[in-house]
Amino acid sequence: MKAWILHNIGDIRFDVAEEPILKEREVLVKVKAAGICGSDIPRIYQSGAYSHPLIPGHEFSGEVVKTGALADASWQGKRVGIFPLIPCRECPPCLKKQYEMCRNYSYLGSRRDGGFAEYGAVPEDNLIPLPDSISFEEAAMLEPMAVAVHAMRRIGVDVNDNVAICGVGTIGLLLYLFLRDANVKNIYVFGNKEFQKQTLLKLGLPKDCYCDIRREDVDLWLSERTGGVGVDVFFECVGKNETLIQAVNQTSFAGKIMLVGNPFGDMSLKKAVYWKILRNQITVKGTWNSSFTGEESDDWHYVLERLKKKRIAPSELITHRLSMEDLEKGFQIMRDKTEDYIKIIAR
Repeated sequence: MKAWILHNIGDIRFDVAEEPILKEREVLVKVKAAGICGSDIPRIYQSGAYSHPLIPGHEFSGEVVKTGALADASWQGKRVGIFPLIPCRECPPCLKKQYEMCRNYSYLGSRRDGGFAEYGAVPEDNLIPLPDSISFEEAAMLEPMAVAVHAMRRIGVDVNDNVAICGVGTIGLLLYLFLRDANVKNIYVFGNKEFQKQTLLKLGLPKDCYCDIRREDVDLWLSERTGGVGVDVFFECVGKNETLIQAVNQTSFAGKIMLVGNPFGDMSLKKAVYWKILRNQITVKGTWNSSFTGEESDDWHYVLERLKKKRIAPSELITHRLSMEDLEKGFQIMRDKTEDYIKIIAR
């Protein structure tokens, strides 16, 4: 088969690779669509993977074309989405079905071969069947959609809450879509790119609810819209010290902060900021990955249900569609920021 193989940091090539040899409870998925995640770019060009060579890519979907010896043969021919985290199922979080917090996990596309290939080997327990009404492109975005939903559900948002989203990459934009779907009325978004603003306006955000942080005093801007009180829920989707401090400053008394963005570096708080958390009794939570238990109540089924009912349209966020062979163009666009992009998909 052909695949994008990361041989070393910065050395990724579209090469011939051996078709995966299936373990007993795995299936072979013919990849129909695969998305590039922001985390793929430093993995390819800066930090490398846990071992090389490796096929990256953890946002993908496809069709089952072969099943392992002990896998359920009924998967054959099924259209599937794929949960990329492979839990050990034995550690304390796993025993509580909190697989996203597994202490000894593997991961498609970073710890073992993933989806930037013609075929991928996937444990059958990591599959979610797709109805025909959901496209492979949409299914390739199940993972980032579930990440956004996990953050939203973990923090808890009331329809009448004032909510802020700081950082509007893919996850921030998806958060906006799912909050709007949940009938949250007052959503305020902070960004620093005209392209982000125009995208949000097309998605239905009122113009007065977008703050361009390059031109506005964020504290004053938000204070004017919340009567000086701040927001009830603040989603920090950047991962920088200054935006974390903004979150504390702009969250109301007894409000909630959800930390979503992966940190760029060390995080620290001055004494005065720490005091605000204490005195305003602010709840600060972290989120990681998404819940995938195979049950109707997990994040992936929450997303799937809304896709089936056409309540969410993730295809609106796809800015580039490339062939698998041309996927390096997508890596370079995201690395060099040569074009505006949201989600780049190979198909």
